[in-house]
Amino acid sequence: MTGTAAVPTFSREAWDRNADLYETIRTLPFNTELASGSLSQDRFRHYIVQDGHYLIDYARTLAIAAAKADQPDGIIQFSQAANEAIVVERALHTDYFARFGIGKAEFDAIPLSPACHHYTSFLLATAYGEPYPIVLAALLPCFWVYGEVGKDILGRAAPDNPYQAWIDTYGGEEFQAVVDAAIATTDRVASDVTAATRAAMHVAFTRAMQLEWMFWDSAYRLERWPV
Repeated sequence: MTGTAAVPTFSREAWDRNADLYETIRTLPFNTELASGSLSQDRFRHYIVQDGHYLIDYARTLAIAAAKADQPDGIIQFSQAANEAIVVERALHTDYFARFGIGKAEFDAIPLSPACHHYTSFLLATAYGEPYPIVLAALLPCFWVYGEVGKDILGRAAPDNPYQAWIDTYGGEEFQAVVDAAIATTDRVASDVTAATRAAMHVAFTRAMQLEWMFWDSAYRLERWPV
């Protein structure tokens, strides 16, 4: 007698569908050179400034997710995540900004790159316009990709890496706990949605994965607006 095959969780299914895209992200020149410590300061500077802009709107998206949460625990989870995106990760950025001599006025004057603008616009549009499950699916790749890339780079980072503070932040157990919580909440919510909503969640997850790739790649290319 054979049993019914277990239905995979949304997160497992989504990750498996985008595994090749993650591998492309993991092996991008930006991440390869970040691990070796050979990434140019200009490229990391471009990245850290754009990431600073990105985190502001990512925090806004997390706050909207908290407001849409179906349970009180979700309100707490995503409110805290929004706070950490602004306070905890900003501390990391502030350290690098100081090293690169970037003051607040200069940071504010640097426009969002096309990739950063696209990604934050997608997140905010999804947060305002879509139901809670789809918002979670759009948010999840940022958590998950950073956690996986951080662990991967931590395992192969060169000694005395000039970007060790970044590596320790995203490759550490504390950040992994946040990733695991985001996956768990997304899977719980996805377990009780219609087939149409689950399909829309996959669309949002894949688009966010594509935008993760664009963000890392754009930093390496020092992307600017072409016109």
